[in-house]
This record gives sequence, structure tokens and C-alpha cells, in this order.
Amino acid sequence: MPVPENVSPPVPPSFGEAFRFWLKLGFISFGGPAGQIAIMHRELVEKRRWVSEKRFLHALNYCMLLPGPEAQQLATYTGWLLHGTRGGIVAGVLFVLPSAVILWALSWAYVTLGSVPWVAALLYGLKPAVLAIVASAVLRIGQKVLKNPWMFALAAAAFLALAVFTVPFPAVIFGAGLLGWIGGHLAPEKFAVLQGHGDAADEGGVPAPAPSPWRAVKVLLVWGTIWWGPILAVGALLGWGSIIFQQGVFFSKTAMVTFGGAYAVLPYVSQQSVEHYGWLYPTEMLDGLGLAETTPGPLIMVLQFVGFVGAWREPGALSPLGNATFGAAITTWATFAPCFLWIFLGAPYIERLRGHQGLNAALSAITAAVVGVILNLAVWFGWHILRPEAGRIDWFAVVLSAIAFVVLTRWKWDVIRVVLGGALAGLAWYLLTG
Repeated sequence: MPVPENVSPPVPPSFGEAFRFWLKLGFISFGGPAGQIAIMHRELVEKRRWVSEKRFLHALNYCMLLPGPEAQQLATYTGWLLHGTRGGIVAGVLFVLPSAVILWALSWAYVTLGSVPWVAALLYGLKPAVLAIVASAVLRIGQKVLKNPWMFALAAAAFLALAVFTVPFPAVIFGAGLLGWIGGHLAPEKFAVLQGHGDAADEGGVPAPAPSPWRAVKVLLVWGTIWWGPILAVGALLGWGSIIFQQGVFFSKTAMVTFGGAYAVLPYVSQQSVEHYGWLYPTEMLDGLGLAETTPGPLIMVLQFVGFVGAWREPGALSPLGNATFGAAITTWATFAPCFLWIFLGAPYIERLRGHQGLNAALSAITAAVVGVILNLAVWFGWHILRPEAGRIDWFAVVLSAIAFVVLTRWKWDVIRVVLGGALAGLAWYLLTG
């Protein structure tokens, strides 16, 4: 049964309340972008009601078009909506910081201790819980936007394009937006299903600043300096040929072309890191992805593992741990600093266009396509989790995933309870079965 729309205006939080929430989110944001977006939707729109459904989806659609981790950008955008620039900085930083610290510790354990069995056990129980979170996101967002056969068709087309025809993710999103733009002019009642945007006071958040050329130049200068300043300082201090500076430049370039999330960019990063730069061995890239899956925050955080291991092997004048820490830090900085530039530069324009019929139709179509994208992820994820080997079904994962889905959708459990419960169940199963 469809989830009812909010009947009263959202109540924006104090800055302290928002700070505590973003800090909590940084520790529970498991599941890749689909799971993280599902967590934010549940917490911000349904449970806390700090922003409206329409404003959340409007922000999500813009973030889906940007390079970089869309979930972290959505957190930044939402923090900016609630408390301006300081809110966006706090939301974006806290979304990344816990996972950066945790993955640094796991990377150190990896290079010094080798395999970490308890991490694999936690991951084993975590994955079925994440599968349930992703599946519940398909259900909730689908109920909001799939309001007619046209929207269903767009979602189905996006799913088939990704799952069957392996169409690149950016092509799916841009294609859906183009179809929505055209459909919004030909049949606006069918395509602009996310109409009805009100003022910020009616939908949660502070009024957006007026976009202007001077503001755009100022944002470019300030955030361009924040982005490249530390990288150039590293080059001046450690040498322009140092591995730390090379990593800063390489991952800055990667940050500008990472459309489609972590899975889309990993083949390119793997090829360059392994074959061109020689920072990792092929199997280590897979190990890093597994470690990144065990941490909260964006899956693209796996790039920090690349920076850590690569710098560990070329310490130079520093100790291996010191150099690896610098490598992890500069890689993370180059990956996420551009996200703040994209949000603070473009968000005022996107907010100004919230009532535009053609844009609303395009973004409605993108949201419908996102349902297909998340469904494709759920199917792919489920196939590898529930059937890890040909001819064998993992019944522990099946049962755990089903239980997690039920407690999420029927009993409305908090996501953190589901995530922690799944991880602990995996650890308990490992201890029982040896």
C-alpha cells in the first residue's frame, strides 16, 4: 500500500540536532549509494520529516547527474538546504569521516597482519541486511514516483538497459532526463509527477541564495583553492615526482569523470593503479573493495585503500605508515573535496528551477529510472549474496535477508538496528560454524 504524503509542513531541526544526525549517519551509512539514499530517505523524510518528499527527490535527481559519490553529495545538498553552507560542510564531512578513519585502520591491519577473518564474518552477515535495505528502497521510492504506466515503463527500461544490455549508467540517466523533458512538453500530466514544489518554508530548509555570476566566481575560487591547495602544497614539500603528489593529481582527475558511482569507475582505477603506476597487485584491489564494503560511507572510499597501499610501498623519506597515511589522506581529499564545489556551485540554480515544468518532468523521469537502477543493484547484489556459487543457495543469507526486509518494511525498525543485527548475526554464525 502506498505511503501517504506528508500532510503538514516539515519541521527543520536546530543546527545541533542536525549535527548529531549527520554524525550518526556517518557510522550507519552502509550499503553503497542505494542503501545510503534509502537510509537518508527514511530518516530525513519519513521519520524526522526535516524536508519534504519532493524536495528530497529534487536534490537526489541533481546529485545523480554529478560526477562523484551521489549519496555523499545528497547529504551535502540536504545539509545545505537545512543550514546553508555550514550545514552542507558538516553533512558532507561527517558522511565521509567515520569511514575514512575505519578504513585507514583496516588498511593498516591489512598490510601488517594479512587477512582479517572477523572482518569477513561481519561482512557475511552485513550483506544480507544491506540487500534488504536496498529492496525496501525500491519499494518506497517506487511507491512515490511510479504513478502511471509511463513511469513504470521508464523504470523497466532503465533496469533492462543496465541488467541486459549493459548500457553505461550516465547514458541511462541522461536518456531518462531527455525523454522526460520531451514528454513534459508533449504530455505534462504523465511525466511531471513530482510537481507542486512550494517555498522552502513549506518543504523544509532555508531559502536558497540567489544565483549570480559573482557568487559562482567566488565559489569556484574558494572551493577550487580548497581542493587544489593541499595537493600543490604536497608537491612543493615532498617533490613534484613524489607518489603522494601523483596520487593527488590522479584522483583529482578521477573525481571529475566518476559518473555512475564506484562500480563504474573501479575498472579504470584498477587498470591505472595496477598496470600503469604499479601501486597494487590485482588481487589487492579486490581485497580493498571487500574492506570498503565493510565500512559505512561511500563505496568509492576504496580509493583511499589504493592510496594507502601504494604509498606504503614507496615511503621515501617518511616511514611506511607515515607515507601511507599521507597517501590515504590526499586520495580521500582529492576524491571528496570536488563534491562540495559541485553542490555549492550548482544547487542555487537547481533550487531556482524547482517550479520549471520541463525540468520537473525531466527529473520525474530520472527518479523513475533510479527505481530501475536500484532494482538492478538489488538483483545483482541478491544474485551474488544468495547464490554465491553455481548450484548452491546460501540459506543463511536468504533467511537473514528476509527477516531484515520484514522488520524494515512491516515493523519499521531503525536501519542501524538492522545493520548491526546483520553484522552480529554473521559474526555469530562464523563462531558457531568455525
